[in-house]
Amino acid sequence: MEHSVAFIGLGAMGYRMAAHLPSTFKDVRVWNRSFEKAEAHSAQYGTRAVSLQDALQADFIFSCLPTSKEVESIIYSNNIKTGAIWIDCTSGVPESAKNLARYLEEKNVAFLDAPVSGQTIGAENATLTFMIGGQREAFDRAQAPIQCMGKLIQYVGESGAGFTVKAVNNTLLAAHLWAAAESFSLLKQQGVNLEAALACINASSGKSGVTENILAQRILNQSFPKTFALALLAKDTGIATDLAREQRLPIPMLALTQQFMQAAHVSDQDNSDFSAAVKLYEYMSNIKLEQ
Repeated sequence: MEHSVAFIGLGAMGYRMAAHLPSTFKDVRVWNRSFEKAEAHSAQYGTRAVSLQDALQADFIFSCLPTSKEVESIIYSNNIKTGAIWIDCTSGVPESAKNLARYLEEKNVAFLDAPVSGQTIGAENATLTFMIGGQREAFDRAQAPIQCMGKLIQYVGESGAGFTVKAVNNTLLAAHLWAAAESFSLLKQQGVNLEAALACINASSGKSGVTENILAQRILNQSFPKTFALALLAKDTGIATDLAREQRLPIPMLALTQQFMQAAHVSDQDNSDFSAAVKLYEYMSNIKLEQ
C-alpha cells in the first residue's frame, strides 16, 4: 500500500526537509501559509502544493512551524485523517505535546513530538538528528518517512520528551555560545592569536559544538549567516527554564543563560542568526570577536 505524506511549514528547515520525501513516496503534499512557497517547492522538487485540508488527509503529516501555538491552531480547528500519524518537528512546548497527543488519540490520530537538530545544512543533506517523544508504536510505524530526512533517529520517551530534549540541547548551545564569547574576548584582550587558540581548544577538553562548528564559520569572520533565528533560541531557552522552575529545580546557570539570550534577542535586529547573540557581549566588553 502506498502511503501519502504531507509537510506543513516550508520555512528555512521545512523547505529543505520536505525535498527528500519524493525519493521514497509518490504522494507528497506540501502546504505553507504563503502558498506561493508551496508552489515553488512543487515546481522544484516534484511535490504537490495542496490546500491545508488536503494536507491533513495524508497518512503521515509533518509540521515544522515557529511555535506550538501555530501547531495547536491547525490541529484544534481542522479535521485530520483517521489513523494518521502527526510528526511535529517544531521546537515546541512539552505540555502542548502532551495535550495534543491526548486530544488526537480520541480521534484515532497519533502525535509524535519530533524536533530536529542539525541546522539548515543537516536539512539539506538529510543528516538531521530527530529526538522523538510519543507512542512507541507510532514511532515504529513512522520510520520510513522520518528516515528520508534524518541520520540519527532516537526515541527518547513519552509525549513531551522530544521537546524537552530539544529545549535542553539548545540551552546548552546557548550556554556554550556565551561562554565562548567571554573566553575568546579574554584571549583577544591578551593578544593571543584566536585561530591558533581555537585549534588548541578543539584538540583539548574545552571544545564544544560551538568551538568546532560556530566560532570560525560564523563569529570570528563576523558573517553571522542566518540559519537558525536568535529569537527561536531565546524561545527554546525559555522553554527549558520554565520546565525547571515548574519542577522547582535550582538552575542558576541556565536561568542566566536564558536572560542573556533574551537580552541579545531584544537588542539585535529582527531575524538575526543565533550566533549574533555574541554581539551583546561585544558591546558589553567593547571587544570585537574577530581575528
